[in-house]
Formats: sequence, C-alpha cells, structure tokens
Amino acid sequence: MGVDPGSIRTGFGLIESNGQQSRYIGSGHIKLNSEHLPLKLGQIFFDLSQIIEQYKPQAMAIEQVFMSKNAGSALKLGQARGAAITAGVNANLPVFEYSAKFVKQAVVGYGAASKDQIQIMVSKILNTRVSMQEDEADAVAIALCHAHTGLNNSLNKMK
Repeated sequence: MGVDPGSIRTGFGLIESNGQQSRYIGSGHIKLNSEHLPLKLGQIFFDLSQIIEQYKPQAMAIEQVFMSKNAGSALKLGQARGAAITAGVNANLPVFEYSAKFVKQAVVGYGAASKDQIQIMVSKILNTRVSMQEDEADAVAIALCHAHTGLNNSLNKMK
C-alpha cells in the first residue's frame, strides 16, 4: 500500500507485486472536508484504517517529509503523515519511507518528473486505463517504488 499524505487530499494506492511484476488492485483519495486540522487528522487515520482492514496490505510505503518554503504547510503535511503512519502501525504493518525524488527516479527514471509523467508511467507500468487523480497516482507510484526497490530493505523500515 502506498500513501501520499496531504492536508487537503490523501492519496492511497494498492498493488500486488512479486518485486518484478506488479498488478493494480485499487486506488483513491481521501478528500478532507473539515477546516479543523484535528478533524482532518482523525479522518486520515479512520479512513486509512478502514482501507487497511478491507484490503489487508502487507506493508505501507509513504513519502518522506520534504523541506518546504512554507513552515505551516510543512507542519500540516508532517501531521498528516503522522496520522497515516499511525493507521499503518496500529494495524501492525511495517512502514517504509521514500523521498519524492527517489520515487520519481524509481518509477519514471527521472528524479524531477512532473505529476503528469508520474500518472502516465504508473498507468504504463500497471497496464491499466484507470484514470487516477494526482494524489492517488503518486500513492500508487510510492507503492511501486517500494515493491520494486524496497521489499527487503530494512534500512527504510520504521519501527
């Protein structure tokens, strides 16, 4: 399971993979309707917990925090990540972190790839015509990155 956390939308993507070939299971995004951050964080935790319960993934991969020019935005993103990670840990999932640049390099072959390039490559890799919103395509890319590069990489594993 890949997760692209955000304070407006949190994307999620589920794939099945043997490390060489991957199959699309599903994806979507959680639209955070409240204006109150604590309610948004609760919604991320609750909704991801339900998705985990439904699909029973073996691991969660999530994007690492990146430096932002806006400290407030970075703090909110960090809190959204925390809610998502807590949902994974609460379900006893191992949680792995990958930088956005590493994900783009792994999926597109270029660490500064655009959102459009990620959407196109995710569809090509998974041979699917499913139209994905940006956050869910990013989440699927994170899952693909983990599946193809990190299945046995305990250095990225959070305890």
